[in-house]
Amino acid sequence: MMDSENQMCDSTESNTESLPEVHAIFGHDPTEHTIFSNLIGQQGKNAKVKLAVYDFDGTCINGNSPAMLVRHLMFKRKLNFRSAILIGFWALAYKLRLPQNESWVRGMVFSAFDGEPKEDVDEYLGQFYDSVVAQRYRPDADFSMLQVAAEGCLVVIVSASWDAIVNQASKSHPFDEFVTTRMQVDDEGNYTRKVDGLPIEGYEKVNAVQRFADERFGEGNWVLEYAFGDHHSDAALLEMARHPYAVTPDNPLERLAKKRNWEILDWKR
Repeated sequence: MMDSENQMCDSTESNTESLPEVHAIFGHDPTEHTIFSNLIGQQGKNAKVKLAVYDFDGTCINGNSPAMLVRHLMFKRKLNFRSAILIGFWALAYKLRLPQNESWVRGMVFSAFDGEPKEDVDEYLGQFYDSVVAQRYRPDADFSMLQVAAEGCLVVIVSASWDAIVNQASKSHPFDEFVTTRMQVDDEGNYTRKVDGLPIEGYEKVNAVQRFADERFGEGNWVLEYAFGDHHSDAALLEMARHPYAVTPDNPLERLAKKRNWEILDWKR
């Protein structure tokens, strides 16, 4: 799948005793982890860190986890009828590509958790992932991640979904980091309905990747090698990458991919 110009990173022998805490952090042989490999590689040469960024909903999973959560909350009677109707109208307008307030709709969903302890809600969302979302995770996503990791890329999920959901996915899938939408927590440790910053949606994904990489590696010390997305709102992120991939794209993204000569991948299952 990957272009021939991208070669496997040279294996670098190193004295791991110089990083004694790495094994404790990752819980396994540190030389097998992408982050460790990048760090060791940078010790031997001044190469830029390569990122491989994946959208989550519609790309790594077949479906949309926020929409699944709304249905789940309605079934469990944690989301009131009025909120569900308003979210439904928002979703309809979104499909029609009308301007929408991304923060507002996430606040409406989190009205189900308003005032509840963050720890309890995160556990609930983790269980929701395991029972509803996990079965929709695409094996092709894992295979792709393992391929780019073998080339020395840091694998990062960038998603409009909530951090607790993607965090649960990280426990069983081969990505290293994730940048996701977060909700504000009050002084007592309880969730509010307000988004912390902006939802990681559309062009904000580009901003989020830049913030993450600049803070982690320093401005100019990284490159977006690969980007994978399914929706036309991912176009800006794909444009940013050296190697963009449209994954089972919607019609607008498919048209753009053909116009830009981007590779189109079929990850339907």
